[in-house]
Amino acid sequence: MKFFNTSQIRELDQYTIEHEPISSIDLMERAARALCEKYLSAFSGQNTVCILAGPGNNGGDALALAGLLLIAGLDVKVVLLHLGKLSDDCETNKQRLLQKFPDCLIELKTEFIAPKITNDTILIDGLFGSGLTRTLSGIFADAVNWINQSGCQVVSIDIPSGLQGEENPDLMIPIVKANRTFSLQFPKLSFLLPENAEFVGDWDVLDIGIHPKAIEEMLSHFFFIVESDITFLLKKRPQFSHKGTFGNALIVSGSKGMAGASVLSGKAALRSGAGLVTVHGPECNRVIVQSSVPEIIFNTDKADKYITEVVEIEKYNAVAVGPGIGAAPETVGFLRETLNNKMSSCVLDADALNIIGQNKELLVLIPKNSILTPHPKEFERLFGLCRNSYERILKAQRMAQKYHFFIVLKGRFTLIATPDGNLYFNSTGNSGMATAGTGDVLTGLLTGLLAQGYTPENASKIAVYIHGLAGNIALENQSKESLIAGDIIESIGKAFLSLHNLRVN
Repeated sequence: MKFFNTSQIRELDQYTIEHEPISSIDLMERAARALCEKYLSAFSGQNTVCILAGPGNNGGDALALAGLLLIAGLDVKVVLLHLGKLSDDCETNKQRLLQKFPDCLIELKTEFIAPKITNDTILIDGLFGSGLTRTLSGIFADAVNWINQSGCQVVSIDIPSGLQGEENPDLMIPIVKANRTFSLQFPKLSFLLPENAEFVGDWDVLDIGIHPKAIEEMLSHFFFIVESDITFLLKKRPQFSHKGTFGNALIVSGSKGMAGASVLSGKAALRSGAGLVTVHGPECNRVIVQSSVPEIIFNTDKADKYITEVVEIEKYNAVAVGPGIGAAPETVGFLRETLNNKMSSCVLDADALNIIGQNKELLVLIPKNSILTPHPKEFERLFGLCRNSYERILKAQRMAQKYHFFIVLKGRFTLIATPDGNLYFNSTGNSGMATAGTGDVLTGLLTGLLAQGYTPENASKIAVYIHGLAGNIALENQSKESLIAGDIIESIGKAFLSLHNLRVN
């Protein structure tokens, strides 16, 4: 799903108004209907509402929503805050509301006076939308502070007031802390940044009918990976196939005490559909790996405790290097020699990335179209410190373009930065996956998909989506506290099956 920055969203609104055609006030009414339907389904039985509306079009949305909630029979109190001037559509919706419900509206222009509410009141924040470019002050800042101190559940329309759609360099300014955010048509980039989680809460995207041609034609580098994006990427396995049809994946992993990385990544590669999976590791791990996963071929290094060399690496359809390999001098030498030998594109993870981070000259040796899978700290070891997540995203975009490789930056909304400058954010996953070994599982999935002939871009999209989906499925039998990497592997099959069933249906 393509999404856009805030200035582009304004252009899309205007295109819809001009080409549908539809008046701006009717587009606002359409948004209000979507908001009302979502609110009534999300807060069934909670009938006391206080709506705080601002002077612009976000306030206009809020006033239109107020009218619909009143018609639905809810007890609605509306507080309209402004400094004497309203946008045209906000003024229109104010008059419409007063004509039908003359006693529901309180206007505040100079001083914020807290409305009387009960503990079970739902507060709806319609003060300012995604077009805000300034810090809230005065009556509006007072309103935000009151909302945050109220103890009530808070729902924000489109975006929490005070939060901007992209970069938010100062999070100490007044910003509404919403429990839920109902975003209109698209998510906002700021929703995907961990610093903003306390403001955005849980969020939903509501379709308000923005013109599909405008969405199709407007250029964007932002994409949110959803179910429909993945189902059509999956290949059909031919009826007359054999294990060679689906490739031979090699995973160079493990060192003394780190056999688990080989087990997890190897098993995940098998579950991805690869025909053959070979793990190259030190002799000390051979019995552990082969007894844990007998389907894996184990290729023993000449060293007993760490990796020093891999022969005939070119015979494999896909290669991953890094899980649990450590940073012994001999292993560093192996990685340097392997990259110097112009190996084809590969997956680099974990200790391979840490070695490169300590030996920056190796960056230029990474083959084009390789996939790097750092977590934020590994990313900064490779490319330098970042002030915030927004800066990290932009740096990932630049580095992927500069070195022509794919960066899979792991996190709640795992990011794929591609060599052509696109940024794909994954929608699946949960906080229970923040546990040891889940990165090894992702590496195995990536390698197994590459071995089957998927492009690096498609392998990255499928792997991160399946990885997160399997984590979500695993929660059906686990808690977020108890979830472990092995649970994710055991749910990979169900994740694939759910996508195949969607395609059939």
